[in-house]
Parts: sequence; structure tokens; C-alpha cells
Amino acid sequence: MPNQEIMSHELLRVLVVDDTILYRTIISEILTAIPGVEVVGTASQGEIGLAKVAQLNPDLITLDVEMPVMDGLTTLKKLQEIKSKALVLMVSAHTRQGAAVTLEALQLGAYDFITKPDGDDPQHNFQMLASKFRPIINAVMAQKILRQTIGAMDSEPVGASPATGIIRQSTEHYNPGIKIVAIGISTGGPVALADLLPRLPADFPVPIVIVQHMPKFFTGALAESLDGKCSIRVVEGQAGQVLQAATAYIAPGSRQMRVAHGQSQSLYVLEVTEDPPENHCQPSADYLFRSVASVCKGQSLGVIMTGMGSDGTHGLRLMKRQGAQVIAQDQASCVVYGMPMAAVKAGVVDAVIPLADIGPEIMRRVK
Repeated sequence: MPNQEIMSHELLRVLVVDDTILYRTIISEILTAIPGVEVVGTASQGEIGLAKVAQLNPDLITLDVEMPVMDGLTTLKKLQEIKSKALVLMVSAHTRQGAAVTLEALQLGAYDFITKPDGDDPQHNFQMLASKFRPIINAVMAQKILRQTIGAMDSEPVGASPATGIIRQSTEHYNPGIKIVAIGISTGGPVALADLLPRLPADFPVPIVIVQHMPKFFTGALAESLDGKCSIRVVEGQAGQVLQAATAYIAPGSRQMRVAHGQSQSLYVLEVTEDPPENHCQPSADYLFRSVASVCKGQSLGVIMTGMGSDGTHGLRLMKRQGAQVIAQDQASCVVYGMPMAAVKAGVVDAVIPLADIGPEIMRRVK
């Protein structure tokens, strides 16, 4: 019995909040099938969900965006008011309206989001939804184990990174002539970009290309939101655009984006393709970084930021071989220290930097 009690405390406790019984059932079934997860309750709308949070003390809440009585965004705000420690995973419709509301939820502190599939095949929809949930749940479980381990050791706060700082002083390969900045980012990205990009001045001297892992509609909403916060322009990338200084181009969701030469070698243009996912990602940071390595050679700066998985590492390796500089976000300021950690372990990073310092570091290296 004691062992069973310990095991129950180690399970990731999840509360599912959705106004349709179909999705409450489907999500509960998907989560229950993941080892180490316990669905401790369900709720049909926000008010009921809030009451169950107090009763059940979940580690994670899946929260439908569109619900009657109290919608997902209002529920998220109420959770913050009562200082709930549960992480919140938004479950959104794959629409422009759903994208705008979900983006606001992420900026308010939601951990991540998942879009409901809109296909006609129920079995395929189930599999698609399960494939979206599993990596996020695994990342949340890894964070919980890390918190428990550090708490037991009575050590420094979760996420503190001893690796912050310069990893390699690559002065012999240092090339001050940076022509483009390429950023790869995923979970936690909207908030991180809202911190980073407003720190760049209106006269930022080179273009910025960004892969943020998001589906269609969401990247457009993200670009519009960031553009209103920044001195530089922020737009969703489109095929044929000539890259301009002081402009950030976010790869369109559910498509791939790469950089190519324009009419002259000094001009760069965007190509947007229907090429398949890489690392299960579309858009993919590796896809973008690979093109930067080929077209811009060593005159580029790669930035790898918060996100799960290892997308971007292979592309950064190619950029590094051409003489590019690479910086990574540090663990302490990441929502998920996956993509930066993979690049650091691969030995392709010059410096590991807190989020608040990435903007000034980019400026220092570009200028």
C-alpha cells in the first residue's frame, strides 16, 4: 500500500475542461493511455472547472477555448486570480478567431495549445489529436520530475542554468558582416518573442527570419500581435518577399519557409513551400536554417530558443560549418529547455544567454 500511495503522488494529475462530451471523452481516453498520467476529473464549462481545481489540485488543466457560461480565456484569468499552480493547455478550434483567442491565452500565461482536428475521419482525428498531446504531456511530466528532484535536493530553483555564458570564444572564425538573423522557437515562443523583438530598434540593420512552431492562422495572428508591440516590422512570410532590414518574417503555419537569392547575390527572398514536415514540424527550423547556411554562408546569426524537441540543431550545425555565429536561450528563462539544450549538447552554440539579454546580444553581434 505505501508503494501504491507514492506512485499515485508521482502521477501527472490532469483535469479536462470541455463543453462537449465527445471531446471530454476523447481527451480523457488519450491522456489515460499515456503512462504516468491520471485524469482526475472532467468539467463541462469554466465555472465547474474552477470548483474542481480547488477540490482535485491538478498538475495540468486542458481548457477548451470556446465554452458557454465561462469561456476558456475567462477561466484562465480566474485561475490566475486564485493563484492556481496548475499548468494550462488550451484546446482551440483551428480558425482565425480561435487563433486570436489562443494567442491571447498564451500571452496571459497558458503553457501551450493544441488545435482540434477538423477532418472527416474520426479515427484519423483521434490519432492526430493523440500525436499532439503526447510530446506536450511528456514535456510537462519531465518538468514535474525535475521540480520534485530539485525540491528533494533542496537546491536552487527549477530551471537555473549553470551553462549561462560564453561556451566558445570563436574569435578566429568571427565574422562581423552578419546579413541575416535566423530564429527557431516553439513552446513558450509567443511570450519569448514578445520580450525579444520589442528590444530591437527601428533601424535594426538586417532582416530576421523566424520559425515558430504553429499551424495556419496562428502565425498570422502572432505576427499581427507582435507588430503592434515592436519598433521593427513583424509580418507573416509570403513567397517572393524581398527581405528588408528592420523586418521580422514569421514562417506561415503548416508550410515551410526558406531563404533564397534574389535577382542579385546581395538580395534575399523568401520561398514558401508545401514540402513535408521535418522533425514532425511544419514549419521547421532545420528547413529554414539549412537554407540560411546555403545562401548566407557565414554571414548569419542563428538563435535557438525555448521549445521541446531538437528541431534546429541539424540546421545550426550546417550554419556553423559555414562560419555562422549561434546563440541559445538559457534554461532558466525557457518554458521548455529542449531545442536550446539539443543545440548546446551538439556543440554548435557560441553563447547561452537569458531571454532578457538576447536582444542586446543580437545587436552587439550584428553591429
